[in-house]
Amino acid sequence: MMTHKKSGTLYFIPVTLGADNVARVLPAEVVAIAQQLDEFIVENEKTARHFLGTIKHSKPIRELVLKTLNEHTADKDLPALLSPLIAGKDVGLMSEAGCPGIADPGAKLAALAHQKGIRVAPLVGPSSILLSLMASGLNGQRFTFLGYLPSDKTARINQLKEIEKRSKQQETQIFIETPYRNQHMLEDILGNCHSETRLCIACNISLQDEFIVTKRVKEWKQTTLPDLHKKPTVFLLLA
Repeated sequence: MMTHKKSGTLYFIPVTLGADNVARVLPAEVVAIAQQLDEFIVENEKTARHFLGTIKHSKPIRELVLKTLNEHTADKDLPALLSPLIAGKDVGLMSEAGCPGIADPGAKLAALAHQKGIRVAPLVGPSSILLSLMASGLNGQRFTFLGYLPSDKTARINQLKEIEKRSKQQETQIFIETPYRNQHMLEDILGNCHSETRLCIACNISLQDEFIVTKRVKEWKQTTLPDLHKKPTVFLLLA
C-alpha cells in the first residue's frame, strides 16, 4: 500500500526591525528553529543573509538555499516556492523586517499553502503595527491597518479626511508611509486633521532611538516635530 509523504512546515520567521538586537526581541526558540532550517523564502536576500549570519546559523550562509518572494513575484511563480514543502521539507519565510505575512507578500504564499494542505506555523516576534498600537494609548479594542496611503498629495489628503471621519467610530486608524515621505505625511496630517484628533507617531520601534509619542494635533503643532526622514514610522489616528 502506498503512503503519501507528509508535507513540510512553512515557518513564518519574524526578524528584527532594523538592528541586531536579536536577544531582546526574538525568543530563543524562534532563533533555534531558524538555525535548523537550510531553505528560506525571503523578501530581500541581502538582509536575510545578514540576519542569518547574526543568529550564527549552523551552516555556512553560502550553502543555504534562498528564494525570493517580493512585490514583483508573479502569482504563477508561487507554486514553485512550495515544491520543497510538498516534498516534505521544512522551509522558513522571512520578511525584510518584522513579522512576515502582515503588510508583506508572504500572505499570498500562506493562502496557497493552506489550499495545498501545508502547515503554516507563525513564530513570535516584533510587529511594528501591534507594538505601536500597544504603546499609543489609543483604542486597542477596535482598529484598522490601512497600509500605505496614496503618494499623490491631493489623494493622500482626501484619504486622511476619510480616515479621520472613520476614526470617530472609536476605531484607531493605523497606516505607514515610505520612509523618505514621512515628513510630508506628518505635515499633511497636521494641516488637515481636527485640532482635537489624537495622533501617535511611532518611529524606530525596538531600536535604541525608539520614539513613540501621542498628542492631539493642536499639541503637535506647538512642539518641535521629530525628524522622521528615512526612519521606519507608523502613524496612528483617533478622532
